[in-house]
Amino acid sequence: MSTLAETGGPILVTGGKGQLATSLVNLGGPRIRCVGRPDFDFDRPETLLATLDAIKPVAVVNAAAWTAVDLAESEPEAAARANTTGPELLARLCAERGIPFIHVSTDYVFNGNKGAPYVETDPVSPQTVYGSTKAEGEQRILAADPQSIILRTSWVYSAHGKNFVRTMLNAGAKNPALKVVGDQRGNPTCSDDLAHAILSILATIEKTGWKDEYAGIYHACGTGETTWHGLAEAALQKAAEYGQPKPTITAIRTEDWPTPAKRPADSRMDNNKLKRVFGIQMPQWQESVNKVVHKVFTAPS
Repeated sequence: MSTLAETGGPILVTGGKGQLATSLVNLGGPRIRCVGRPDFDFDRPETLLATLDAIKPVAVVNAAAWTAVDLAESEPEAAARANTTGPELLARLCAERGIPFIHVSTDYVFNGNKGAPYVETDPVSPQTVYGSTKAEGEQRILAADPQSIILRTSWVYSAHGKNFVRTMLNAGAKNPALKVVGDQRGNPTCSDDLAHAILSILATIEKTGWKDEYAGIYHACGTGETTWHGLAEAALQKAAEYGQPKPTITAIRTEDWPTPAKRPADSRMDNNKLKRVFGIQMPQWQESVNKVVHKVFTAPS
């Protein structure tokens, strides 16, 4: 059910068929106009202006990004176009038109060494090309359009697309034993929950008009924390209720599963600012995992 009125101008959502873009299309009603490559492509800056001129949106949500964390290490220029210079240009074009711009960022802007949930005023210290391009993107967006809203999220999953929860469900259906990293902590976030938050923000802006206090960076992730091992356990425990055999899941260390890009060991984030300014309470991650697994097992084939 949409939190936006059925009437009103179009809301432009970038990101094509990505998880968040798909959730926004599914939940946002007929006002959502989703675009993706090749029609809208950060590698071809002229397509941004053409898209805005064609759709004439009353707000823009940038759900497009380079999210291949490991591949970014070997393709930094492409990651920068998608995460830094492209969003900067889009923010500037929105500023010129006086329309709200919401951009999605990531927990990877932090190094994971704080030992407590990060708040929006904590200094960033990215450890990867992906995190660096997203952190620089944040700063360039705010410089280009000081009225931008940036939502940092983490560990995004859904019943659609490619993500950790679906990977675990598929692996659990085929293997009696799995090994999953158990020493990285964070906040799993359902893309539907993030989409609901974005739609609620837009509805608030439409209801109250723009307020300068709305601008800036927010954390928007699932409430509560766990590890990748804990997330896998929760998803596969729920899957067992639908008749899928539950494998043995062994927790391993990060060093036992080496990757080109270093993952933050503890990227938990605090959502209190989002609740304080917009009144949005992000759901508990366990509840959302259960809903997603239910969707996976009950969706029409």
